[in-house]
Amino acid sequence: MPEWMSLPPGPLTDWIYTIVGLVLLLLAGDSLVKGAVNLSLRLGVPALIVSLTIVAFGTSAPELLISIQAIWDDVPDLALGNVVGSNTANVLLVLGVPALLAVMHTSQCDTRASYLQMIGATVLFIALAYRGVYDWIAGLILLAALAAMLIHAALAARTHRKSDAGDDDEDLEGADPDLPWSKIILFLILGLIGLPLGASLLVDGASNIARDYGVSDAVIGLTLVAIGTSLPELATTVMAALRRQADVALGNVIGSNMFNLLGIIGVASLVGNIPVSPNFFAFDFWVMLAASLLLIPFVYLRQDLTRVWGVALSVAYIAYLWVVL
Repeated sequence: MPEWMSLPPGPLTDWIYTIVGLVLLLLAGDSLVKGAVNLSLRLGVPALIVSLTIVAFGTSAPELLISIQAIWDDVPDLALGNVVGSNTANVLLVLGVPALLAVMHTSQCDTRASYLQMIGATVLFIALAYRGVYDWIAGLILLAALAAMLIHAALAARTHRKSDAGDDDEDLEGADPDLPWSKIILFLILGLIGLPLGASLLVDGASNIARDYGVSDAVIGLTLVAIGTSLPELATTVMAALRRQADVALGNVIGSNMFNLLGIIGVASLVGNIPVSPNFFAFDFWVMLAASLLLIPFVYLRQDLTRVWGVALSVAYIAYLWVVL
């Protein structure tokens, strides 16, 4: 982090860095998404592609920068724990909490193709972990799978646009066709500056807290950092639930989870090797997979995400944190 931001070392300083880092990530992630969405609309990119790619990547950008920074700081367990924990949080917390506020009519959504891709990405991710390390080979495989997913999304979007003359740009969160170019550029700059700065502060603070309390880097990544970097998804999903946009809520979680597994670890593996701790095979990978399978009723069985489901998912996440800690 910049030398001018350094504070005297100590437990209080670590918590200040962590909290400030979380706030910066939330604000910068929101700024980047707004800038990217409006830039894409100005350039004439279809709204569906923006939702599946730029918005999903924007809300996953904190995880990407956290993972890269963790590898540079020689705490790879934090990088892997961040992604695995974020995917678990995305299903149990990011869908559970908004469902407590408003029923999401997921029975009206058709996310089967994207959901199958997410399950495939999860299985591929775990299969590559049996090699013992995510190296450049694993990284290229994951990025190739991400490229295939993006190509499929682009083709599906083009087909949709040809069959539907309606314009759904206004359904995108943060979209403003009249937003000046100066504000679009400002949003992008603030996001691109704030995300790495927030990532640096959060990794430094969280790593020191882990050492101070004798907690492993993997556990900190699975809990504190994972929740912090899931805040952009949580904010987006809460707004989608309140506006009765179940497709946005469910699509946000599915898209973000695919980016986390394929894009973040894919890129991070090219930066440096990520050894896989046996603890991930003992518990965390399978919780992540089980959480992903919990979406089957909403994707295939036409179930609405009611408040009862919201309570169940939220309680499941609290139980998960209890076991991890």
